[in-house]
Amino acid sequence: MNANDGLLRPSRRLFLAGAGAFVAWAQMPRFAFAGTRDPRFVVVILRGALDGLAVVPPIADPEYPELRGDLAIGSPGQGGTLPLGGFFALNDAMPNLHARYQKREALIVHAAASAYRDRSHFDGQDVLESGMAGPRMSRDGWLNRAADALPKGGAVRPTEGLAVSATVPLVLRGRAPVFTWMPAGLQPAGMDTADRLMDLYTHADPELGRVFSAGRMVDKMAAGGSQIKGGGLDVNFRRISVGAARLLAEEDGPRLAALSYDGWDTHANEGPEDGRLGKLLAALDGALDGLAAELAPVWSDTVVAVMTEFGRTARTNGTEGTDHGTATTAFLMGGAVKGGRVLADWPGLKPSQLYQGRDLAATTDLRGVLKGVLRDHLGISEATLSTRIFPDSIGVKPIDDLIA
Repeated sequence: MNANDGLLRPSRRLFLAGAGAFVAWAQMPRFAFAGTRDPRFVVVILRGALDGLAVVPPIADPEYPELRGDLAIGSPGQGGTLPLGGFFALNDAMPNLHARYQKREALIVHAAASAYRDRSHFDGQDVLESGMAGPRMSRDGWLNRAADALPKGGAVRPTEGLAVSATVPLVLRGRAPVFTWMPAGLQPAGMDTADRLMDLYTHADPELGRVFSAGRMVDKMAAGGSQIKGGGLDVNFRRISVGAARLLAEEDGPRLAALSYDGWDTHANEGPEDGRLGKLLAALDGALDGLAAELAPVWSDTVVAVMTEFGRTARTNGTEGTDHGTATTAFLMGGAVKGGRVLADWPGLKPSQLYQGRDLAATTDLRGVLKGVLRDHLGISEATLSTRIFPDSIGVKPIDDLIA
């Protein structure tokens, strides 16, 4: 452990949470892909409900400027956006994502939502992560079920999932093996302290010593020898993504991961250009860029899916913010993504076109996006996707041509 490395600060909790499963890497199940493929799949959840109309504004929709008022970035006389080919634009707080889009490594899905149509954060996140048709219908998550359903045998690849969290989120709970990793919040422990603890545990409790040793190995792989110092929003977001990417890039590391970022519940003073939301988007943009940079050697076989529990109201409220809504945007990013496109069956923003007269209407089921990725990137059959991964979704077809 480099005591000056700001990426990961070791704690006993981290060693025990991360190392227990790390020890099992040598014995974990394996799955096979044709040829030399070794795909990675990363799920990023934005908790709090992302305002899709502020992230990817429909600048050519005539109803947009009046609905959004001062938040209508990209409208005539207002800046704040980067071009996406005409009808839509991208919030200019995300220049790295825009560059990936131009390189055809990023794809935007608009007017998308899960099966959930109410507006409770708790229930919305439950449905998003469980993959079920409603809340509290399952104790395990769709990503764990996907890991468990991967084809076994042949050319070996690890199937273990990585939860970048202090506890395993619902999306990764289930019978497939998972381990957790999270940058610890304690002050850094020096190498001398870690060595003395290692010696103590080895002699007093050999099993704990073995776990402690394995945890230090996880720590070193996540740290990777580089320094990310500080504690601002952008630094904290990037610290999480870079550490996760370093573990995913390991030859015998996990291939599936879930991480999340909080703070997207923008009821007041949303500030899509240079306020709260703008800062959040800039931090997310830097985190995704860091993830891509660390996964560069395997980027051509990587997909990152960015999603949120629901969108926000089409109209702004009286406090320069937006309230809980329905449809929103999702992103796919990665060298394996057939990008450079916005996928949208645009519902329109006229009062009669809004869901319940207030929200962007959902025209794309997020499960169809995920099914398309899981089928074409990870090789899971459509029958398994509709019955096991996303139960009761037989009518939701996988979206084609998402993977290059």
